[in-house]
Amino acid sequence: MNTNSNTYTVIYTAIVVVIVAAVLAFVSQKLGPMQAANEKAETVSQILTAAQFGDKDSWAEKGNAATLDFYRDNAEAVYLVKRDGSTVRELDINAVEIYSVSELKAQNYKIKADEDFEIPVYLFKNGIKVIPVYGAGLWGPVWGYIAVNPDNRTIAGAYFDHESETPGLGGKIKDDPSFRAQFAGKVIDYTADRPFAIIKGGAKGQANAVDAITGATMTSKGLDAAIVEWLGSYENALGIETLFNAIAGEGKTINDEEE
Repeated sequence: MNTNSNTYTVIYTAIVVVIVAAVLAFVSQKLGPMQAANEKAETVSQILTAAQFGDKDSWAEKGNAATLDFYRDNAEAVYLVKRDGSTVRELDINAVEIYSVSELKAQNYKIKADEDFEIPVYLFKNGIKVIPVYGAGLWGPVWGYIAVNPDNRTIAGAYFDHESETPGLGGKIKDDPSFRAQFAGKVIDYTADRPFAIIKGGAKGQANAVDAITGATMTSKGLDAAIVEWLGSYENALGIETLFNAIAGEGKTINDEEE
């Protein structure tokens, strides 16, 4: 065959494409389970950090196995709840069945479209509950977890992450511990216009607000909107205090009602 002909070029290119595609498919198949395990451990470490079980760096050092084992030992239950307050089902703790970031994204679409959603509540044996938030920052999605103390009102801690916010500015929602530290001890107040807020220019001593990140107005606004919207969605499901009390109550489920 004439190696300078168009036919040779087309055949050669097609063979190379097929070989490369086969190699990529093989690598993806082999690495898929490892990538899934890493993603699960990453999500769990964020939940544990929000709940004040160590910090993100310490979980990274301990590794995936230790992170998942700690979660199995300390999680009490994980519920999926709908808009009407009913329980969809419990997630399997032993299998570390959790909601990934992509699943939070899917539920966020439903929340915004005013459709029925299924959102998780992570309950730990020490009484702390963790709920996720998800929204849009300046350059891409932002998400995170807010942990609530057994009083069902005071925030124990929080952890946030992002896909592509500006390093040193919006990226501080993840990288700056002092930003996250503001959340501890604050309260979720459903009697206010907004149960919680991130305020530019200072929270001015408000019990249900923290200071926005200087120079990261759009990221702060995006995270603020995500927190308000998701907290509102949990309130719409039952009222967050009723929801948490139902989960924590002895012998109760989310569907139980007070006499």
